[in-house]
Amino acid sequence: MTAVTTWESGPVEGRAGYSWRHYDLAEAGAEAALAAEGLDPLVFAALTAPETRPRCAAHGDGLLVNLRGVNLNPGAEPEDMVSLRLWVTSAGVISAQLRRLRALGDVREGLERVPPDGPAELVARIALRLADRAEPVVADLNEAIDGLEDEMEDGSGQVTRAELSQLRRRAVQLRRYFFPQRDALSTFEIEDATWIRPHDRLRLREATERVTRIGEELDAIRDRAQLVQEQIMDARAERMNRQMMVLSVAAALFLPLGLITGLLGINVAGIPGTETPWAFWAVCALLVVVSVGQIWAFWWIGLIGRRRD
Repeated sequence: MTAVTTWESGPVEGRAGYSWRHYDLAEAGAEAALAAEGLDPLVFAALTAPETRPRCAAHGDGLLVNLRGVNLNPGAEPEDMVSLRLWVTSAGVISAQLRRLRALGDVREGLERVPPDGPAELVARIALRLADRAEPVVADLNEAIDGLEDEMEDGSGQVTRAELSQLRRRAVQLRRYFFPQRDALSTFEIEDATWIRPHDRLRLREATERVTRIGEELDAIRDRAQLVQEQIMDARAERMNRQMMVLSVAAALFLPLGLITGLLGINVAGIPGTETPWAFWAVCALLVVVSVGQIWAFWWIGLIGRRRD
């Protein structure tokens, strides 16, 4: 990998050209090369900060912009989003990253075909490519939650809380960066810098709307996951209620039978049938009759076998 990549734009429609210098801070010598730019200490600190959140802040004659893109590096989780730090002025864009960001490769490939005619349009193009790379990840989450909802509806599979929790976690982690990113792009769009032209603002507004839509889809995924969670809890409570009903019916069936046999089993004088040979079978028949009567009564009131509205 190259520590520093540079792209130069020639004059466009009488306007002076600009440059884009990108620093891969994971490579040796990149931070020293960035320091050699002679940037304001605050700008340098912002470009090299170990942790960032999406934001846009004006500083002097330029704008500091932090953006995030999904992590599509091998073995990485997409929701472990990669930060991109930008210092944007009328003279060009200086960007820095700590990890590889595939969206930047997409932007570089398109520079020679259709070069952006200003630094603001370049930022808009980067933001749009970040959204392009994020949309398939969000689509996969939508398909995953669709599958879980189908399994809950038709009962064809057992939805585990672990896979549901993982899906919700991914949606929440993505969402926590996309809404600040929307605000950062919106702030960039409304800044008063003279080098941000009307058609640049249109492109930035389009990028803002794309990021907003992704954030709203992530909100919907999170809400749908919550509904599936509630369905899982309802199904579990219903199964438990059925099991408790079975135990209650069984206990109710044996309660009178236990009472009868308990009365006949006490060791006191006067128990009827002690001298009668067929008394045991008479008691058994009585127990059968009582059991059948109970089963019929439970069926009639809807505890077993049928439902009463």
